[in-house]
Amino acid sequence: MNPRISLDRVPPWVPASGHALRHAGVHFDAVRIGGLLGEEVAYRLMEFTDFRAGPIVREATGERNLYFLLPPRTAAAYAWPAGARALSRDGRSSAFVGIPALDGLTWPLDWRSRPTEEVPFVEPDLLHEMVVRAAR
Repeated sequence: MNPRISLDRVPPWVPASGHALRHAGVHFDAVRIGGLLGEEVAYRLMEFTDFRAGPIVREATGERNLYFLLPPRTAAAYAWPAGARALSRDGRSSAFVGIPALDGLTWPLDWRSRPTEEVPFVEPDLLHEMVVRAAR
C-alpha cells in the first residue's frame, strides 16, 4: 500500500493527478539538461545530498530532458555550461515545464527526486557546481 501524502505538504504547483504545464519563473525557475548529461548531474546531486536533492522532473520521451526546479528568479544568475538551459520568466520569452502529480499515471513525466517540505527546491549553487563538473 502506498502511503498517502498530506495535501498541505504538496506544493500548490503540483497537480493532483496526471500532469500540467507550469510557467517557469512564477512558482519556480528550472534548468533543463538533456540526455546523459542530465542523468549524470541528477546522479551526482542525489548522491551528494543523500537522496534529498529537491524536485527533479524527468521526461521519458524525446530528448529525455531532466528539469531541475530552483527557487523563482534564481536560474538567470548563473552562466550555465553548454547542454544546460535556464528557464525563467523574462520579458523576451515564456517557458513552460511539465509537472507530474506525485502519484498515479503521469507518463511521459515522472519525478527523479520529489519536492519535500525540507527541500522544496534544488539548491542553485550546488546544481551549478554539479553541472560544471559533469560537463568537463
